[in-house]
Amino acid sequence: MKVHNFNAGPSVLPNEVLYKASKALIDYDGTGMSILEIGHRTEYFMAVMDEARSLARELMQLDDDFEVLFLHGGASTQFMQVPMNLLDSGETAAYIDTGVWSNKAIKEAKLFGYVDVIASSKEGGYNYIPKQFNIPGQAKYLHITSNNTIYGTQWHEMPKTDLPIVVDMSSDILSRQMDYNQFSLIFAGVQKNMGAAGATMVAIRKSLLGKVGRKIPTMLDYQQHIENGSMLNTPPVFAVYISMLTLRWLKSQGGLAGIEKINAKKAALLYDEIDHNPLFRGTAVKEDRSLMNVCFVMDKPELEEEFLKFCKKEDIVGIRGHRTVGGFRASIYNALPYESVEVMVEAMKYFSLKKV
Repeated sequence: MKVHNFNAGPSVLPNEVLYKASKALIDYDGTGMSILEIGHRTEYFMAVMDEARSLARELMQLDDDFEVLFLHGGASTQFMQVPMNLLDSGETAAYIDTGVWSNKAIKEAKLFGYVDVIASSKEGGYNYIPKQFNIPGQAKYLHITSNNTIYGTQWHEMPKTDLPIVVDMSSDILSRQMDYNQFSLIFAGVQKNMGAAGATMVAIRKSLLGKVGRKIPTMLDYQQHIENGSMLNTPPVFAVYISMLTLRWLKSQGGLAGIEKINAKKAALLYDEIDHNPLFRGTAVKEDRSLMNVCFVMDKPELEEEFLKFCKKEDIVGIRGHRTVGGFRASIYNALPYESVEVMVEAMKYFSLKKV
Protein backbone atom coordinates (compact mmCIF):
# COMPACT_ATOMS: atom_id res chain seq x y z
CA MET A 1 0.00 0.00 0.00
CA LYS A 2 1.35 3.41 -0.95
CA VAL A 3 0.65 6.27 1.43
CA HIS A 4 0.64 10.02 0.80
CA ASN A 5 4.21 10.76 1.88
CA PHE A 6 4.89 14.35 2.94
CA ASN A 7 8.11 13.59 4.82
CA ALA A 8 10.79 16.28 4.71
CA GLY A 9 13.53 13.84 3.80
CA PRO A 10 14.32 11.14 3.02
CA SER A 11 11.23 11.66 0.96
CA VAL A 12 8.97 10.24 -1.70
CA LEU A 13 10.48 8.71 -4.85
CA PRO A 14 8.82 8.15 -8.23
CA ASN A 15 7.15 4.74 -8.53
CA GLU A 16 9.05 3.89 -11.70
CA VAL A 17 12.35 4.57 -9.93
CA LEU A 18 11.39 2.22 -7.10
CA TYR A 19 10.33 -0.44 -9.60
CA LYS A 20 13.57 -0.28 -11.60
CA ALA A 21 15.67 -0.19 -8.45
CA SER A 22 13.88 -3.22 -7.01
CA LYS A 23 14.76 -5.24 -10.12
CA ALA A 24 18.36 -4.01 -10.00
CA LEU A 25 18.66 -5.22 -6.41
CA ILE A 26 18.31 -8.77 -7.74
CA ASP A 27 19.95 -8.51 -11.17
CA TYR A 28 21.45 -5.29 -12.47
CA ASP A 29 21.09 -4.96 -16.23
CA GLY A 30 21.44 -8.69 -16.87
CA THR A 31 24.84 -8.93 -15.18
CA GLY A 32 23.77 -11.66 -12.77
CA MET A 33 24.82 -9.36 -9.93
CA SER A 34 22.88 -6.98 -7.70
CA ILE A 35 23.54 -3.26 -8.07
CA LEU A 36 24.81 -3.62 -4.49
CA GLU A 37 27.43 -6.11 -5.62
CA ILE A 38 28.97 -4.61 -8.75
CA GLY A 39 32.46 -3.17 -8.50
CA HIS A 40 32.50 0.60 -8.44
CA ARG A 41 35.26 0.73 -11.07
CA THR A 42 33.60 -1.66 -13.45
CA GLU A 43 32.19 -0.45 -16.74
CA TYR A 44 28.70 -1.01 -15.32
CA PHE A 45 28.94 1.47 -12.49
CA MET A 46 31.21 3.91 -14.34
CA ALA A 47 28.35 4.27 -16.84
CA VAL A 48 25.93 5.00 -13.97
CA MET A 49 28.19 7.69 -12.48
CA ASP A 50 28.82 9.28 -15.87
CA GLU A 51 25.11 9.40 -16.69
CA ALA A 52 24.15 10.82 -13.29
CA ARG A 53 26.73 13.62 -13.59
CA SER A 54 25.75 14.29 -17.20
CA LEU A 55 22.01 14.47 -16.43
CA ALA A 56 22.55 16.85 -13.52
CA ARG A 57 24.65 19.10 -15.75
CA GLU A 58 22.07 18.94 -18.56
CA LEU A 59 19.07 19.71 -16.34
CA MET A 60 20.83 22.73 -14.80
CA GLN A 61 22.29 23.75 -18.20
CA LEU A 62 25.69 24.36 -16.63
CA ASP A 63 28.51 25.94 -18.61
CA ASP A 64 31.87 24.28 -19.25
CA ASP A 65 33.55 25.74 -16.15
CA PHE A 66 31.41 23.53 -13.92
CA GLU A 67 32.16 20.02 -12.72
CA VAL A 68 29.49 17.84 -11.11
CA LEU A 69 30.42 15.48 -8.29
CA PHE A 70 28.55 12.92 -6.20
CA LEU A 71 30.15 12.74 -2.76
CA HIS A 72 29.71 11.20 0.68
CA GLY A 73 28.99 13.06 3.89
CA GLY A 74 25.69 14.80 3.30
CA ALA A 75 25.20 18.52 2.83
CA SER A 76 26.41 19.04 6.41
CA THR A 77 29.94 18.03 5.37
CA GLN A 78 29.79 20.79 2.76
CA PHE A 79 29.39 23.36 5.53
CA MET A 80 33.01 22.59 6.37
CA GLN A 81 34.34 21.54 2.97
CA VAL A 82 33.31 24.78 1.24
CA PRO A 83 35.31 27.17 3.47
CA MET A 84 38.20 24.71 3.70
CA ASN A 85 38.58 24.93 -0.10
CA LEU A 86 37.63 28.58 -0.64
CA LEU A 87 38.48 30.64 2.47
CA ASP A 88 42.00 31.32 3.71
CA SER A 89 42.76 32.28 7.29
CA GLY A 90 42.32 36.05 7.66
CA GLU A 91 39.91 36.26 4.74
CA THR A 92 36.19 37.05 4.96
CA ALA A 93 33.14 35.17 3.73
CA ALA A 94 29.63 36.66 3.76
CA TYR A 95 26.72 34.54 5.02
CA ILE A 96 22.98 35.22 5.20
CA ASP A 97 21.25 33.57 8.16
CA THR A 98 17.81 32.20 7.31
CA GLY A 99 17.58 29.29 9.74
CA VAL A 100 19.08 26.19 11.27
CA TRP A 101 21.07 25.04 8.24
CA SER A 102 22.65 28.40 7.47
CA ASN A 103 23.52 28.65 11.18
CA LYS A 104 25.32 25.32 11.01
CA ALA A 105 27.19 26.50 7.91
CA ILE A 106 28.23 29.72 9.67
CA LYS A 107 29.56 27.78 12.66
CA GLU A 108 31.77 25.59 10.45
CA ALA A 109 33.04 28.47 8.31
CA LYS A 110 34.32 30.27 11.40
CA LEU A 111 36.89 27.50 11.78
CA PHE A 112 38.63 28.64 8.59
CA GLY A 113 38.30 32.42 8.35
CA TYR A 114 36.21 35.42 9.32
CA VAL A 115 32.45 35.16 8.77
CA ASP A 116 30.40 38.31 8.21
CA VAL A 117 26.72 37.54 8.82
CA ILE A 118 25.32 40.34 6.68
CA ALA A 119 21.63 39.65 7.29
CA SER A 120 19.39 37.45 9.43
CA SER A 121 15.68 36.75 9.79
CA LYS A 122 16.11 35.30 13.28
CA GLU A 123 14.15 38.07 14.99
CA GLY A 124 11.09 37.07 12.96
CA GLY A 125 11.42 33.40 13.83
CA TYR A 126 12.96 32.85 10.39
CA ASN A 127 9.58 33.37 8.75
CA TYR A 128 10.91 35.58 5.94
CA ILE A 129 13.88 36.09 3.61
CA PRO A 130 16.00 39.21 4.33
CA LYS A 131 15.76 41.83 1.58
CA GLN A 132 18.05 44.62 2.80
CA PHE A 133 21.75 43.88 3.19
CA ASN A 134 25.14 45.08 2.04
CA ILE A 135 27.55 42.54 0.59
CA PRO A 136 31.18 43.38 1.48
CA GLY A 137 33.30 43.67 -1.63
CA GLN A 138 36.32 42.04 0.02
CA ALA A 139 34.45 38.84 0.81
CA LYS A 140 35.64 35.68 -0.96
CA TYR A 141 32.08 34.42 -1.47
CA LEU A 142 28.46 34.81 -0.40
CA HIS A 143 26.70 31.79 1.12
CA ILE A 144 22.90 31.40 1.08
CA THR A 145 20.43 28.59 1.75
CA SER A 146 17.96 28.70 -1.13
CA ASN A 147 15.10 26.94 0.69
CA ASN A 148 14.59 26.66 4.43
CA THR A 149 13.05 23.29 5.12
CA ILE A 150 12.13 23.87 8.76
CA TYR A 151 10.50 27.29 8.38
CA GLY A 152 8.98 27.06 4.91
CA THR A 153 10.74 30.04 3.31
CA GLN A 154 12.51 30.21 -0.06
CA TRP A 155 14.57 32.67 -2.06
CA HIS A 156 12.46 33.58 -5.09
CA GLU A 157 14.94 36.19 -6.30
CA MET A 158 18.63 35.52 -5.76
CA PRO A 159 21.03 38.20 -4.48
CA LYS A 160 22.79 40.26 -7.12
CA THR A 161 26.53 40.41 -6.61
CA ASP A 162 29.83 40.07 -8.43
CA LEU A 163 31.06 37.76 -5.68
CA PRO A 164 30.96 33.99 -6.15
CA ILE A 165 27.68 32.71 -4.69
CA VAL A 166 27.70 29.43 -2.79
CA VAL A 167 24.20 28.01 -2.45
CA ASP A 168 22.90 25.16 -0.31
CA MET A 169 20.00 23.82 -2.40
CA SER A 170 19.39 20.65 -0.42
CA SER A 171 15.61 21.05 -0.29
CA ASP A 172 14.81 22.67 -3.64
CA ILE A 173 17.47 21.44 -6.05
CA LEU A 174 16.08 20.84 -9.56
CA SER A 175 12.56 21.89 -8.53
CA ARG A 176 12.35 25.00 -10.73
CA GLN A 177 13.89 26.78 -13.66
CA MET A 178 16.57 29.37 -13.01
CA ASP A 179 19.98 30.43 -14.23
CA TYR A 180 22.14 27.96 -12.32
CA ASN A 181 25.23 29.55 -13.87
CA GLN A 182 24.72 32.59 -11.63
CA PHE A 183 26.22 30.46 -8.84
CA SER A 184 29.80 29.33 -8.38
CA LEU A 185 29.18 26.37 -6.10
CA ILE A 186 25.92 24.46 -5.65
CA PHE A 187 25.51 21.63 -3.18
CA ALA A 188 22.58 19.48 -2.14
CA GLY A 189 21.84 16.29 -0.30
CA VAL A 190 20.00 14.26 -2.94
CA GLN A 191 17.37 12.70 -0.66
CA LYS A 192 14.60 15.25 -1.18
CA ASN A 193 14.30 16.00 -4.90
CA MET A 194 16.84 13.92 -6.78
CA GLY A 195 17.36 10.57 -5.15
CA ALA A 196 17.78 8.57 -1.95
CA ALA A 197 19.81 9.34 1.15
CA GLY A 198 23.52 8.63 0.96
CA ALA A 199 24.91 11.00 -1.68
CA THR A 200 25.52 14.71 -2.02
CA MET A 201 25.60 16.48 -5.38
CA VAL A 202 28.18 19.25 -5.73
CA ALA A 203 28.43 21.43 -8.83
CA ILE A 204 31.48 23.67 -8.69
CA ARG A 205 33.33 26.05 -10.96
CA LYS A 206 36.88 24.83 -11.53
CA SER A 207 38.06 28.44 -11.76
CA LEU A 208 37.11 28.90 -8.09
CA LEU A 209 39.63 26.36 -6.81
CA GLY A 210 43.33 26.30 -5.96
CA LYS A 211 43.44 29.75 -4.38
CA VAL A 212 43.93 28.97 -0.68
CA GLY A 213 47.32 28.54 0.94
CA ARG A 214 46.42 25.74 3.35
CA LYS A 215 47.01 22.07 2.70
CA ILE A 216 43.67 20.36 2.17
CA PRO A 217 43.19 16.70 3.19
CA THR A 218 42.87 14.60 0.05
CA MET A 219 39.32 13.43 0.70
CA LEU A 220 38.13 17.01 1.26
CA ASP A 221 39.88 18.56 -1.74
CA TYR A 222 37.42 19.31 -4.57
CA GLN A 223 40.26 19.34 -7.09
CA GLN A 224 41.19 15.77 -6.18
CA HIS A 225 37.59 14.62 -6.67
CA ILE A 226 37.38 16.43 -10.01
CA GLU A 227 40.65 14.91 -11.25
CA ASN A 228 39.35 11.45 -10.34
CA GLY A 229 35.94 11.86 -11.97
CA SER A 230 34.06 11.72 -8.65
CA MET A 231 35.65 8.29 -8.07
CA LEU A 232 38.46 9.20 -5.67
CA ASN A 233 37.30 6.44 -3.35
CA THR A 234 34.35 4.04 -3.34
CA PRO A 235 31.33 6.25 -4.03
CA PRO A 236 27.86 5.68 -2.53
CA VAL A 237 27.00 3.28 -5.34
CA PHE A 238 23.32 2.63 -4.65
CA ALA A 239 22.53 6.26 -3.83
CA VAL A 240 24.17 7.42 -7.08
CA TYR A 241 22.21 4.77 -9.00
CA ILE A 242 18.91 5.98 -7.49
CA SER A 243 19.88 9.55 -8.36
CA MET A 244 20.56 8.55 -11.94
CA LEU A 245 17.12 6.93 -12.21
CA THR A 246 15.45 9.94 -10.58
CA LEU A 247 17.24 12.33 -12.94
CA ARG A 248 16.07 10.25 -15.90
CA TRP A 249 12.53 10.49 -14.55
CA LEU A 250 12.87 14.23 -14.05
CA LYS A 251 14.00 14.67 -17.64
CA SER A 252 11.00 12.66 -18.81
CA GLN A 253 8.68 15.08 -16.98
CA GLY A 254 9.79 17.90 -19.27
CA GLY A 255 12.88 18.77 -17.25
CA LEU A 256 12.85 21.71 -14.88
CA ALA A 257 10.26 23.61 -16.91
CA GLY A 258 7.85 20.72 -16.63
CA ILE A 259 8.41 19.95 -12.95
CA GLU A 260 8.20 23.63 -11.99
CA LYS A 261 4.66 23.83 -13.37
CA ILE A 262 3.63 20.77 -11.39
CA ASN A 263 5.29 22.02 -8.21
CA ALA A 264 3.67 25.45 -8.49
CA LYS A 265 0.26 23.84 -8.99
CA LYS A 266 0.70 21.64 -5.90
CA ALA A 267 1.82 24.57 -3.75
CA ALA A 268 -1.00 26.84 -4.94
CA LEU A 269 -3.62 24.22 -4.07
CA LEU A 270 -2.31 23.66 -0.55
CA TYR A 271 -1.63 27.32 0.29
CA ASP A 272 -5.09 28.26 -0.96
CA GLU A 273 -6.66 25.82 1.50
CA ILE A 274 -4.49 27.09 4.36
CA ASP A 275 -5.49 30.69 3.58
CA HIS A 276 -9.21 29.95 3.43
CA ASN A 277 -9.62 27.26 6.08
CA PRO A 278 -10.57 28.86 9.44
CA LEU A 279 -8.72 26.20 11.39
CA PHE A 280 -5.25 26.64 9.84
CA ARG A 281 -2.78 29.47 9.36
CA GLY A 282 0.46 29.69 7.39
CA THR A 283 3.63 30.68 9.24
CA ALA A 284 5.88 32.10 6.49
CA VAL A 285 5.50 35.58 5.02
CA LYS A 286 3.45 35.08 1.85
CA GLU A 287 5.96 36.56 -0.57
CA ASP A 288 8.66 34.20 0.74
CA ARG A 289 6.63 31.00 0.97
CA SER A 290 8.43 27.86 -0.07
CA LEU A 291 7.13 25.80 -2.96
CA MET A 292 8.72 22.76 -1.35
CA ASN A 293 7.94 22.90 2.39
CA VAL A 294 4.52 24.22 3.38
CA CYS A 295 4.53 25.14 7.07
CA PHE A 296 1.34 25.92 8.99
CA VAL A 297 -0.24 25.82 12.45
CA MET A 298 -3.64 25.58 14.07
CA ASP A 299 -5.17 28.44 16.03
CA LYS A 300 -6.42 25.68 18.34
CA PRO A 301 -3.19 23.81 19.17
CA GLU A 302 -5.10 21.42 21.39
CA LEU A 303 -6.46 19.86 18.18
CA GLU A 304 -3.05 19.15 16.64
CA GLU A 305 -2.67 15.57 17.84
CA GLU A 306 -6.22 14.74 16.84
CA PHE A 307 -5.58 16.10 13.33
CA LEU A 308 -2.38 14.07 13.04
CA LYS A 309 -4.26 10.90 14.02
CA PHE A 310 -6.97 11.71 11.50
CA CYS A 311 -4.38 12.17 8.76
CA LYS A 312 -2.72 8.87 9.62
CA LYS A 313 -6.10 7.18 9.28
CA GLU A 314 -6.34 8.75 5.80
CA ASP A 315 -2.86 7.39 4.88
CA ILE A 316 -1.30 10.86 5.08
CA VAL A 317 2.14 10.66 6.71
CA GLY A 318 5.06 12.94 7.52
CA ILE A 319 3.24 16.23 8.24
CA ARG A 320 4.32 16.84 11.84
CA GLY A 321 6.35 20.06 11.99
CA HIS A 322 10.02 20.07 12.88
CA ARG A 323 10.59 19.49 16.60
CA THR A 324 12.03 23.02 17.03
CA VAL A 325 8.97 24.84 15.69
CA GLY A 326 6.00 22.48 16.06
CA GLY A 327 2.84 22.77 13.99
CA PHE A 328 2.71 21.08 10.62
CA ARG A 329 4.94 20.80 7.57
CA ALA A 330 3.88 19.27 4.27
CA SER A 331 6.88 18.68 2.03
CA ILE A 332 5.77 18.62 -1.59
CA TYR A 333 8.95 17.65 -3.39
CA ASN A 334 9.29 16.77 -7.06
CA ALA A 335 8.06 13.17 -6.84
CA LEU A 336 5.00 13.84 -4.65
CA PRO A 337 1.92 13.34 -6.86
CA TYR A 338 -0.60 16.16 -7.23
CA GLU A 339 -3.23 13.66 -6.08
CA SER A 340 -1.57 13.44 -2.67
CA VAL A 341 -2.00 17.18 -2.21
CA GLU A 342 -5.66 16.84 -3.21
CA VAL A 343 -6.11 14.17 -0.51
CA MET A 344 -4.40 16.43 2.04
CA VAL A 345 -6.66 19.36 1.18
CA GLU A 346 -9.79 17.24 1.44
CA ALA A 347 -8.66 16.00 4.85
CA MET A 348 -8.17 19.58 6.05
CA LYS A 349 -11.60 20.58 4.80
CA TYR A 350 -13.34 17.61 6.40
CA PHE A 351 -11.56 18.04 9.74
CA SER A 352 -12.37 21.74 9.81
CA LEU A 353 -16.08 21.10 9.16
CA LYS A 354 -16.15 18.81 12.19
CA LYS A 355 -14.31 21.19 14.54
CA VAL A 356 -15.27 24.75 13.62
